[in-house]
Amino acid sequence: MEATWRWFGPKDPISLEEIRQTGATGIVTALHEIPNGDVWPIEAIRERKAQIEAAGLRWSVVESIPVHESIKQAAPGHERHVENYQQSLRHLAECGIDTVCYNFMPVLDWTRTDLAWQLPEGGTALRFDQVAFAAFDLYLLERPHAEQDYSDEEQRAAQAHLEALDEAGRETLVRTIIAGLPGAEEGYSLAEFRAALAAYDGIDAARLRQHLARFLKAIVPVAEEVGVRLAIHPDDPPRPMFGLPRVVSSMVDADWLLGVVPSPANGLTFCTGSYGANPDIDLCVMARRFAPHIHFAHLRATGRDSEDKRSFHEAEHLEGDLDMVGIISVLVAEERRRTAAGGASLPMRPDHGHHILDDAHRETRPGYPLYGRMKGLAELRGLEMAVRQLS
Repeated sequence: MEATWRWFGPKDPISLEEIRQTGATGIVTALHEIPNGDVWPIEAIRERKAQIEAAGLRWSVVESIPVHESIKQAAPGHERHVENYQQSLRHLAECGIDTVCYNFMPVLDWTRTDLAWQLPEGGTALRFDQVAFAAFDLYLLERPHAEQDYSDEEQRAAQAHLEALDEAGRETLVRTIIAGLPGAEEGYSLAEFRAALAAYDGIDAARLRQHLARFLKAIVPVAEEVGVRLAIHPDDPPRPMFGLPRVVSSMVDADWLLGVVPSPANGLTFCTGSYGANPDIDLCVMARRFAPHIHFAHLRATGRDSEDKRSFHEAEHLEGDLDMVGIISVLVAEERRRTAAGGASLPMRPDHGHHILDDAHRETRPGYPLYGRMKGLAELRGLEMAVRQLS
């Protein structure tokens, strides 16, 4: 598989020169400076691609062209943003970039409650704690009717959690959830977040799925025409949040998505961390079932709590609640099938990572440290080599 690395552009504290030393050969990035919904100018794409290639690397995957909120809501005027998305795909194809990862999560994309959860062996990890999340939702955000989503016991636990936090702790929780994590499309104040949620009043899972289908029917034919593979990223965490629907959280969702617009261009980002946070999914079974439709792989592991499976932390890449050996075996077999037929290799990247060693002393983005991801990449590459040798 092609070893790739998420890079957040020229302002990323980790340089392309450092990335080249990690063992990665491909870059996963985006034009983060372009406002959501605008066309990506072909000159800007060429400039970023040239910068990456000058460092001896390749722009392998776009992650991502954000889907404007008006498209997810099917709001008046959203057609212009769909047309802009189509044009950006054409520009990327003209520049030789052929894989685009994107998501369809309303308002927020990936969400965590702790950016520096202390690990027993040292270092820190990202964590999602269901009780802390409920405390924010119920008592800091004060979302209307939020209590309907939590049992009496959950509300008491959330209240106790909130009471144990000082003012700084409460501000940190708010900032962590809504200020925008790396790669997130938006960041909000509490007032802005409440308004963003209100814009989805009346949009349930069925309607959001209709809006996603409308979007796919508009962009997949363009992607197929110009030779771009679309790879939708699953919801993270993979379940409804803040009263908002989520429609890319399960194998049933993936089946629906691939069937609504059948095309080689319509595929999946197989994120083992996001799907793995759903205890109902066997990732090896899912990988085998959807292997021909996987255009990109995010490889990471989550460790679900024993008492509340909705809480989890980012585990070591080869540990957690998944069978990474089995997953890599399926992906290697699929890549062999593709390359035998003249196709391209499958891009993968180590997703997230523990903050270890000098990561604790240098500026890095939450979940995207240098040494923690380099460790994960080395482990994944070693595992892939072993699988290839033994199969």
